[in-house]
Amino acid sequence: MTVIEARGLRKTFGATVALSALDLRVESGRILGLVGPNGAGKTTALNAILGLIPYQGQLKVLGRDPWTERDHLMRDVCFIADVAVLPRWIRVSQALDYVAGVHPRFDRAKAEALLAKTTIARDRKVRELSKGMVAQLHLALVMAIDARLLVLDEPTLGLDILFRKQFYDSLLNDYFDRDRTILVTTHQVDEIQDVLTDVMFIDRGRIVFSSTMEEFESRYVELIVNPENAAAARALAPIHERQVLGRTIFLFDLMTLHNIDRPQLAALGDLRSPGIADLFVALLGNPSTPPQPAAKTGAAK
Repeated sequence: MTVIEARGLRKTFGATVALSALDLRVESGRILGLVGPNGAGKTTALNAILGLIPYQGQLKVLGRDPWTERDHLMRDVCFIADVAVLPRWIRVSQALDYVAGVHPRFDRAKAEALLAKTTIARDRKVRELSKGMVAQLHLALVMAIDARLLVLDEPTLGLDILFRKQFYDSLLNDYFDRDRTILVTTHQVDEIQDVLTDVMFIDRGRIVFSSTMEEFESRYVELIVNPENAAAARALAPIHERQVLGRTIFLFDLMTLHNIDRPQLAALGDLRSPGIADLFVALLGNPSTPPQPAAKTGAAK
């Protein structure tokens, strides 16, 4: 089932074009990472998907128009923003009471069970909690709602590495299943690389790269060479290179190499899989290098 489908999605703010003919498709049961530089249109795209802003073009989320059918849509969609939205004066127990009172698909027992894994006391006010605890509380409230789509916009921004790991571990172990779909934006992409099933790069309001993680891992490779092999590796036309501690790291797209395979590359140096951030820098870090979209054979296109 297609959970999100956008065609020619466009949004402007005065003279600023935030989304420009954006095409996007996300299938059910996927965890999609939407990656882009500041101002690329990530948050605008999420706001359109959540029905928070009007737009031009075609957009369906779970088969509904998010702008005109938002009330019905939000029964099946949950959202965690990059800033705390829980009132600072509210107590944890009151937050549980409130969500139980307004959302028909909230499972209070599940929320209590998730909170039992934390050190958050029910009588504490939100303002008395650390940033990590607020994230844990928010996640517990959201994961206790039987939603089909979860949208995360920089959900671990400002959290230390321990809380970030706990956050994504909880998301995978206590929430995600093949009937749910997760859309996440984050600048800490390498941390969640093993979590994602699909990745997209957005730049200047357009999707410029789309791939399943299986395609990503089979198509791209980094070659680390000593100075004496740098010229030979460079002659194979890598899509990017950088220097690290006296060695050169070349990034190759195996689909563009002719009659060259991994064993032949390995003869020149050490092979390893690149991180999402490495490919992002290679494709978008140099304005003179146009993005090279991956083959669109996966679930997210």
